[in-house]
Amino acid sequence: MTETVKLANAGEVVVDLIRTINANRQYLSEVDGAIGDGDHGINMSKGFTQCGEHLAARGAVPSLQVALGDLSSALMEGIGGSMGPLYGTFFLGMSDALADRSELDKGLFYRALVDGIAAVQEIGEAKVGDKTLIDTLVPARIAYEEALKADKSFRECIAAMVAGAEAGMNSTRELCARIGRASRLGDRSIGVLDAGACSCFLILGSMGESITRLLDDTRTITTSAAH
Repeated sequence: MTETVKLANAGEVVVDLIRTINANRQYLSEVDGAIGDGDHGINMSKGFTQCGEHLAARGAVPSLQVALGDLSSALMEGIGGSMGPLYGTFFLGMSDALADRSELDKGLFYRALVDGIAAVQEIGEAKVGDKTLIDTLVPARIAYEEALKADKSFRECIAAMVAGAEAGMNSTRELCARIGRASRLGDRSIGVLDAGACSCFLILGSMGESITRLLDDTRTITTSAAH
């Protein structure tokens, strides 16, 4: 069973991300509307769609690191407010971690995840418990790290990450917002999910599903070639 993915063939991970965000545009805006401006899904869809246009203009889907770089640029240029820079920085951190590498394994993905999250934390003030996307990112990273230290397979590490991300997202429902516009609501922000935490879960879940599929595709190719 293979434990690596060719990065040159993995740009579809970003194509899948674009589909995921666009499919959840209304949901994310509805979540945001409870304690925010109600435009999170609209803005995210705008930025991700712009990335899709950049990728289409290339004529062929590029490597994962290049596709993540395109996504970073599109989000930084196409989304207003704080989410564009935050997500743009996250994907740029991941892209940089993959630079000059040809294969993605569980260790390299962990490094990319760590670098992406660290980049977000460097430009933002949010901590775990502040009701933001950090409440999804950090539990996801911790869960992946624990699986990695337990010598779990790449697929199992990814599954742990997604489970950690989901638990982190759900934790925001009972948190009081301390960052952004929602913080002005005080205790009235308790009882609803944070939109950024939700979009972050969708992103990590989509990436996990795509990479797992690529691992399975590689296994199929390898097995077929052996016969």
